Amino acid sequence: MKPHEVSWKARLRQWLFVAALLTWCWYGMQAVHELGHVTAAWLAGTEVRQVVLHPLTISRTDLGNRNEYPLLVVWAGPICGALLPVAVMILIGTIGGPSATAQFFAGFCLIANGVYIGCGAFADVGDCRVMSQHGTPLLAMVLFGLPTVPVGLLLWDQLGSPREFFEHPEKASPKATLALSVTLVIYLVTTAILSPT
Repeated sequence: MKPHEVSWKARLRQWLFVAALLTWCWYGMQAVHELGHVTAAWLAGTEVRQVVLHPLTISRTDLGNRNEYPLLVVWAGPICGALLPVAVMILIGTIGGPSATAQFFAGFCLIANGVYIGCGAFADVGDCRVMSQHGTPLLAMVLFGLPTVPVGLLLWDQLGSPREFFEHPEKASPKATLALSVTLVIYLVTTAILSPT
């Protein structure tokens, strides 16, 4: 199917798929990142006061005053945020065949966490500030970003050309578009109601 032969419905569905996928990736990446912080905090015996996943804020995990393992807790966020989606992608590939959506999400998480830590180290923001305060060298943060970003880009590259995808809107199936859109709305409404800001 040539680009000029594409119906407006197919093109609209394709753009809806892309918008839903990217939005899901953003919020999913934050959720997996916070899961790492929360899991490490629980294992370290640190109180988790609240986890903020509100759609209008950047996610965060608020801890109690007593945190005896701050580096474990803070590093668990980006490490889990980068590696857990890759593990899920591999698992899906092992038991159910390849999943382009899982691979795209894994690449997104690798890139986002790599940029956050590798570049955030120079801005001294968020997790990077905590890492720095507790003795993590700047080089260690940069070295975290150096492999994660290229591996994420490699996963994306293996999915094929974006141009080819946009020339063939039928690749965004109605079922996948509907599933992404509906679950995204449910997630956004749920977190808006239940999560503190």
